[in-house]
Amino acid sequence: MGNSIIAACKNGDSSLEDLDSYFPVRPECRADVPNTRFRPRAGRTLSERRWKAAFSQEGYLDIAGVLRRIQRGGIHPSIKGAVWEFLLGCFDPNSTFEERNELRQQRREQYAAWKSECQKLVPVVGSGKVTTNAIVTDDGQPIELANTTSNGQDTNNGMPVDIGVYEKKVVQWKLNLSQIGLDVVRTDRSLVFYENQANQAKLWDVLAVYAWIDKDIGYVQGMTDICSPIIILLENEADAFWCFERAMRRLRENFKSSANSIGVQSQLRSLAQIVTIVDPKLHRHLEELDGGEYLFALRMLMVLFRRELSFVDALYLWEVMWAMEYNPNIYSLYDKTLEQLPDKLNDTQLKQYGKFERRIVRTGATKQHDALAIFLVASVLETKKKQLMKEAKGLDDVVQILSAITGNLDAKKALNEALKVHKKYMSKASF
Repeated sequence: MGNSIIAACKNGDSSLEDLDSYFPVRPECRADVPNTRFRPRAGRTLSERRWKAAFSQEGYLDIAGVLRRIQRGGIHPSIKGAVWEFLLGCFDPNSTFEERNELRQQRREQYAAWKSECQKLVPVVGSGKVTTNAIVTDDGQPIELANTTSNGQDTNNGMPVDIGVYEKKVVQWKLNLSQIGLDVVRTDRSLVFYENQANQAKLWDVLAVYAWIDKDIGYVQGMTDICSPIIILLENEADAFWCFERAMRRLRENFKSSANSIGVQSQLRSLAQIVTIVDPKLHRHLEELDGGEYLFALRMLMVLFRRELSFVDALYLWEVMWAMEYNPNIYSLYDKTLEQLPDKLNDTQLKQYGKFERRIVRTGATKQHDALAIFLVASVLETKKKQLMKEAKGLDDVVQILSAITGNLDAKKALNEALKVHKKYMSKASF
């Protein structure tokens, strides 16, 4: 079925598109998931043919052309994973096929080494199973009770007995594993993909290894919502891990919390500042309702509208946002190989930036650069302004009004409105 869909896209017959063949929903869940608005459109959506044609014979990618097409109509499902690797900074567009293959192999070996470390500590890692029960106590002592997977199988075999003195961070990692398991078995459970326990285990393994290497943050609820689509799009587990790791570089501050603050708080403060400037009347009303901290928007920012949109529409929203925010230096910045940013960019260089990032560079407001997602939330509040002003008498009303956008949010229109809010903000703000 996949080949006929690609052929339909090439022939311009978008009516034959069947996105369910890529991300099928379980029949019993169809009534409970939001309707999908996104449809690949010939001449606008980045197709497999256009994607292949964007590479030179050596493998250099015409990123400017790719960004233009994504910003116009998203990415065809058949190539989303490969394109996301570039959007998220896994690879440099100015690299060859050979260089990327070599780097991919190095990363796969590194992931295998980290996974092996984890497996020595907890043999469930890499076993094809998911643990949902705690394996250690808060002080690091092993729990002798058998650990069960989502299908009730015993996974305690091979658990080390001579635990010794555990470092605090190792104990915390082990404590995280059961929470990862609990979140994995309920993430995107409407999708047929996760009926297969091996796919659940793949998601669990990637998150377990990530929590192992990122000891500052470890694992925080919400990460499964970010990681799950990547697991589905990239077949190789190591490749999926590195793509998720790059996504987390953009988002990890949202998940960094302390005893006194939540990680996403800085974005909530930025949201408050933006609404104060673009619509002071709305901000005052929200303040009167004791909503001036904008905590009602926390979920939208944490998991990038995953709950408000269908699975397919959320992917479309993410890739268009990432394309709009794309900076051609992202790979070099992540790999710390960029010596110095150029002082001035010509038109050809600017075309390699996404639409939103290009606007930031042109205005020189790079230090006051807020994520597009924040302006997206602000635009949602703007579209709901009349209802919020008239009907919201308390925070519960605000939450209820905003929850009504689930299944009714048009991602493309919302992004266009977000750009308008940003333009309005830049014209009024004084930096």
